[in-house]
Amino acid sequence: MSDNDTKKPSGDAQPPPKGAPTDTPAAKTGPEPSNPPAGAKLDTPPAAHSSATPPAPPPPAPKPAGPPPPKNPGFVTCTIDGKEVIAKPGTNMIEAARSVGSIIPYFCYHPRLSIAANCRMCFVEASNAPKMVPACQTPLAEGQVIKTTTPKVKEQQRAVMEFLLLNHPVDCSICDQAGECKLQDYYMRYDYRPSRLEGGKVLKNKRKVLGPRVVLDQERCILCSRCVRFMNEVPKEPQLGIFGRGSHEVIDTFPGSELNSNYSLNTVDICPVGALLSRDYRFRARSWFQSAAPSVCTGCSRGCNIYADFMGQETYRFRPRENDAVNKSWMCDQGRVTYKALNLGRVLSAVVGRKQGDTARPEVARQEAIQAAARALTDAKGKQLAVLASPVASNEELLAALTFAKGTLGVGEVYVGGRPQGEADHYLLTADKNPNRKGLELIAQGLGLTLKPFDELVKGINGGKVKALYAVGTEVPGDVEGFAQTAAKLDVFVAQATNESALTAQATVLLPASAHIEADGSFVQVDGLIQRFRKAYPSKGDAVAHWALAAELSRQMGGSATWTSSREIFRELGKGVPEFASFDWDKAAPPDREKPGINPLATAADGRPPGYREFGAPRVRGL
Repeated sequence: MSDNDTKKPSGDAQPPPKGAPTDTPAAKTGPEPSNPPAGAKLDTPPAAHSSATPPAPPPPAPKPAGPPPPKNPGFVTCTIDGKEVIAKPGTNMIEAARSVGSIIPYFCYHPRLSIAANCRMCFVEASNAPKMVPACQTPLAEGQVIKTTTPKVKEQQRAVMEFLLLNHPVDCSICDQAGECKLQDYYMRYDYRPSRLEGGKVLKNKRKVLGPRVVLDQERCILCSRCVRFMNEVPKEPQLGIFGRGSHEVIDTFPGSELNSNYSLNTVDICPVGALLSRDYRFRARSWFQSAAPSVCTGCSRGCNIYADFMGQETYRFRPRENDAVNKSWMCDQGRVTYKALNLGRVLSAVVGRKQGDTARPEVARQEAIQAAARALTDAKGKQLAVLASPVASNEELLAALTFAKGTLGVGEVYVGGRPQGEADHYLLTADKNPNRKGLELIAQGLGLTLKPFDELVKGINGGKVKALYAVGTEVPGDVEGFAQTAAKLDVFVAQATNESALTAQATVLLPASAHIEADGSFVQVDGLIQRFRKAYPSKGDAVAHWALAAELSRQMGGSATWTSSREIFRELGKGVPEFASFDWDKAAPPDREKPGINPLATAADGRPPGYREFGAPRVRGL
């Protein structure tokens, strides 16, 4: 290769000539040159440029634009089906849509349980998501646009319904859930097509007894997992699980155990289909033949809010009614079965004279019995007469009866009856089995009466200090049979009772009293909350409320009682109780019917007529 082909060094500097000193550390003995080579970096600027202004730094790169400030600070503003929604942060789409009248269907979602998002029925389109999202699991975002009625959403709902019904048994005609089943309602609204399944369906256990109160039809189960989550999260008794895989997946109890929780029947309430059923209610009545009245459970002092489902003058079941301050959406199994006392062993007519042996006592007209009771109490006034009051009676009944006892009978002490103490649990059930003990205490204090324990009444009768007794309710905290023998020593025993017992057999005058389900009134529960309940149906037989019996006795004995309703009693006599002064009896009444009287409409699991449960804002969330 020739010299001409040799590559020249890059840059402007040329190589030094031959013989010139090289730039090595040994050669650097003289002073530095005043003009450094071109391209060299100076640590110190030359003197000639020392006063020059340094160049300005380049401007920073612009930051990406952030999200716009919220339209309503502290809230999330979005659009659902063309309507603006302002909701709290964290609100899910189902609840937000419901607030503007858009109903998103769902099976597995429950507002008081964790989110599972496994039924896929609540898929909607959202502007900030490339695919459809489950409305139960997805919180709202600022400026989000949500659509719940597009063809894509409707096809998703139809496909989910077809999938759920693929192996579902067609036994609606014998299913207890018929008339209050979400699967039926959603089929009519979102699917309404015949099955395309060819061949037989997957068969499972039709009558799997899970425990003493619940039976499971595994073929009807859609595996929403509501029951499993409830048992894990609310009573914290994980007695249910999901077992198996694929088409053979089932709900069941763990091996060697059973569903025996005191809250097991809540799983029946929240089951959206007819899979979990109450063994007590099963095959007894159809939901569309029943009506429901908002009431209060009298099983203990908690005062759980309930619906009483009834047909004619017979109660068929109690269901929880939502109240965040008391029982949320739940109630215990022990409270549910207390409805049976409303149907069986009732005192339906008045009787005069004690029962002798097995011979039935002749029944008399109530007015005749009132006259006999008035004569007996008049003779006993001031002569070893005592009053027994039951905390099972309502505030209105106790106000009237104790006012009569103080003003007409002239007593200053009242003995406390009521049911005996029982067991409590870790959640709702209390040891006090009386619904209105607080109310009795407040009323006695307001009327200036002294409450005395039941044991002192027993001692007084046995010691001969008490010869006559007027009882408002015959529930006693001790042994009923034992006290019945003690009551046999009384010369006069006027008893107002709802149910027959060994004690009512010893009454010299027995007056039939209405149960709480047969009258309007109120209770004071264990935490001091006053709660109204409504009348479901007219009183059975010749029974009337305790306040009406007290008013009849008062008038018969020369008093001036003019009470004609529970409302009038509370407004008139409740003024003497400071705790009742601020309670609005009318406004506190739970919504029930559009006009006074017996509710003519049959109702379903959430307190509304069948067919109206998914077509408007539910009165009760999550049921």
